[in-house]
Amino acid sequence: MQNRATLTTALAALLAVGVLYGIGYGPVHARTALPAPLAAETKAPAVPTAPFVDASGGKHRIADYKGHYVLVNLWATWCAPCVSELPALTKLQAAVPGLKVVAVDVGHDKSDVAASFLKSHNVAQLGTYVDTDLALLHAFGAYGLPTTVLIDPNGKEVAKAEGPGEWASPASIAYFKEITKG
Repeated sequence: MQNRATLTTALAALLAVGVLYGIGYGPVHARTALPAPLAAETKAPAVPTAPFVDASGGKHRIADYKGHYVLVNLWATWCAPCVSELPALTKLQAAVPGLKVVAVDVGHDKSDVAASFLKSHNVAQLGTYVDTDLALLHAFGAYGLPTTVLIDPNGKEVAKAEGPGEWASPASIAYFKEITKG
């Protein structure tokens, strides 16, 4: 009788552990979920070839960063939600060296205006990139700002966020650290 009680207790304990593992905590080696507001792209389109320029007038394309994860943020100086998330993008870039954050001003500003704006908001570390033709905005199919797009090392769009995000949150930093570790 005692063996049966011990067996029943052991089975109940195993069942409890299995349930907690399966629904409460998830698998030990599960990948961290995409941080909000990023949503996975189901088709993983190739990145647009539209050019944008840096503060020196040098032309860039998203494909220039192939081989790295890139977080492209489309913003404008007149967009309050855009401006409010720039410090978080700066913190994310500092916390995750393997991630390239490319914040592109699509608000018709010239590069000197964008550079001055970034400096006055203590986020010049992001670098100055502008797209006065709105080519990236149209190429990514962005309907509002800010729009943020995650590009994988193969040059494919894997996730997109429309609206501001908590880019410096512990969950975001953990996610980007996980995907960029070699």
